[in-house]
Amino acid sequence: MTMAIVLVAALAAGGWLALRPLLRPAAWPAEPPDRRDDVARAVSSIRDLEFAQAAGTIDPADAARLRARIEATAFAPADATPARAPVATFALVAGVAALLALLVVAFLPSAAGDRAPGATITGSIPDAGPSLAALESAVRERPGDVPSRLALADAYAAEGRATEAAEQYRAVLAVDDENVPALNGLGLLLFRSGSLDGALLASDRVLSLRPRDPDALFLKGLVLYQQQRYAEAVAVWETYLDVGEFHGAAPMVRTLYEDARQKAGR
Repeated sequence: MTMAIVLVAALAAGGWLALRPLLRPAAWPAEPPDRRDDVARAVSSIRDLEFAQAAGTIDPADAARLRARIEATAFAPADATPARAPVATFALVAGVAALLALLVVAFLPSAAGDRAPGATITGSIPDAGPSLAALESAVRERPGDVPSRLALADAYAAEGRATEAAEQYRAVLAVDDENVPALNGLGLLLFRSGSLDGALLASDRVLSLRPRDPDALFLKGLVLYQQQRYAEAVAVWETYLDVGEFHGAAPMVRTLYEDARQKAGR
């Protein structure tokens, strides 16, 4: 209770000290706008506009007019005078923060009470998701629970237990033979085990269901690259780079894509 009163009093005092400069007649110094934010937004808007134009969802004349307006408003030079930072206010706030840190260090251990040796003051942090044991138990209790089986398969794969992961992916496919996550997961396991033909079959199956699925496009291109079918890999990865700009494997694919282009003579 005492610590709470001290912390509240310190926060109130610190807030008053921090706000005092704002209560004076002088205006708060204005911070100049960062032109980089406007440029970044403009580049993103222009990219979206180009995608819409390529897809035929916007008239070319309208697209040109919108692009000119975006460029005129975003790339025009700014005439902003740098403002003076409120140094005194920042110093006061920093002082209050330091005071609060000292109070926490002084009072929190005693307020937390007895702890086991090595335990943290605030206790343990719970896991972000179900444990492997919990997933195994869920699958035993509900064998037809597809999301739990997929989560268990992914957990096995993450731990390098490829055989058990493949069993779970196959169990999902026995229930739903068009389950895309299971097909992609099994295809990746087959690729890692050296079964390139099996991985290619899995990726082709996904692409028959979702022609622009980035995971399947990534895997198929990788298989074709390993098989030295460079021209085919380039064609697949061109689509992948179009739809999977933010896919986790995109940086690696860009490097392999350029290598495949050179080897294919393109």
